[in-house]
Amino acid sequence: MFESVLVANRGEIASRVVHTVRGLGLKAIAVYSEADADLPFVHEADEAVLIGPPIPAQSYLDAPAVLEAARRHNARAVHPGYGFLAENADFARAVQAAGPAWVGPPPLAIARLGDKINARNLMKEAGVPVAPGVWEPVPDTETAVEEAARIGYPVMVKAAAGGGGIGMGVAHDEARLRAVYPAARSRAEMFFTSTDVLLERYVRGARHVEVQVLGLPDGSVVALGDRECSVQRRFQKIVEEGPAPGLPAALRARLYAAAVRAGEAVGYRGAGTVEFLIDPASGEFSFVEMNARLQVEHTVTEALTGLDLVEQQLRIAAGEQVSFDGVQSRGHAIELRVYAEDPFRFVPRPGRIKVWEEPVGPGIRIDAGYAEGNMVTPYYDPLLAKLVVHADTREAALERARAAVAAFRIEGTLTTNLPFLAELLKNPEFASGAYDTGLVARMRPASN
Repeated sequence: MFESVLVANRGEIASRVVHTVRGLGLKAIAVYSEADADLPFVHEADEAVLIGPPIPAQSYLDAPAVLEAARRHNARAVHPGYGFLAENADFARAVQAAGPAWVGPPPLAIARLGDKINARNLMKEAGVPVAPGVWEPVPDTETAVEEAARIGYPVMVKAAAGGGGIGMGVAHDEARLRAVYPAARSRAEMFFTSTDVLLERYVRGARHVEVQVLGLPDGSVVALGDRECSVQRRFQKIVEEGPAPGLPAALRARLYAAAVRAGEAVGYRGAGTVEFLIDPASGEFSFVEMNARLQVEHTVTEALTGLDLVEQQLRIAAGEQVSFDGVQSRGHAIELRVYAEDPFRFVPRPGRIKVWEEPVGPGIRIDAGYAEGNMVTPYYDPLLAKLVVHADTREAALERARAAVAAFRIEGTLTTNLPFLAELLKNPEFASGAYDTGLVARMRPASN
């Protein structure tokens, strides 16, 4: 195992990784921007390095600055968390070339999965179901109209290099496509410096279910469980739970087999997530993407299995052979993302935290990025914390989640989405488990 690990991230995921690194008796090295100097992860690490001003491009996305911090502090490994440089193949190669171990999948796998069109083509070749769509970038609006006529409306328009719901839109007819396509292309260039856009069939009333996988040093890939991710606003997840409620055993087995094939197709190593859309009407599913990193909602799988996925990432990166014989999923887990955002319009509402009181009790876990007195700035994603509950049954987990949300106090000049989470947990459709990706839009039609 490595003597020291540099955590190339911030907030709750940096704290999360630091916790495991120190728990293994290793030195945790944090990097931080000027805006984050007082956040918990900076003080929790054994060493902390200021790498730049608040703007991400000049700090957390500044690969040379991160590499220099690793060199100066003699880091033997680099863990990227999620977001920022986590799925940057060039950064992964640069880390390896500089000497430290890269705690993530091989750079080639990152590159092959980073382009959604290339990933679709790879998955089709590997026998993983994919939705009807294009096999190369759509260069202009007229081509998009021609392809949509072939695929059949409605169609999903996506930035090929995108993520986090950015550069995505749905067109139910040609008129809408002529508006959605250029908007997606413009956002793709703005956020991902690539104008490549793809089209694929949009599934009405779809469920979004993902499978947690681990690629092991011996070349094998194992599936560790599934998570329902259908509670989304503007294609971005808010709540995840596992196992996915009401999923037939045969369908679950097919999803796991497809996820393993996806990982094997790209020579995957470490923690990854394969995402699928399920059509409830037909019972069929199709590949969405494979995230070549630790997922935000990995805590759900940890609660169900008792595994520490960050520890498994570190052991796999160190070349240790690990075994998961006998690992079983127990009970039900729900993760709720607590954001500094308007609970009705879902727009960021940062500010100073004057009161921070976390719920406590059996089956409750909080992964927090902030504490009382901290300032939530507008420079980064407004995620404050992840509230995770676990219980023997889904009904018990829902009750525990309702009580925990009611007990979670975050007050100050910021606004949080806790009122929305409380409303969601009491929503009959969500409580039934028979919901889809349109749930939040039905609850907040004006916000989507």
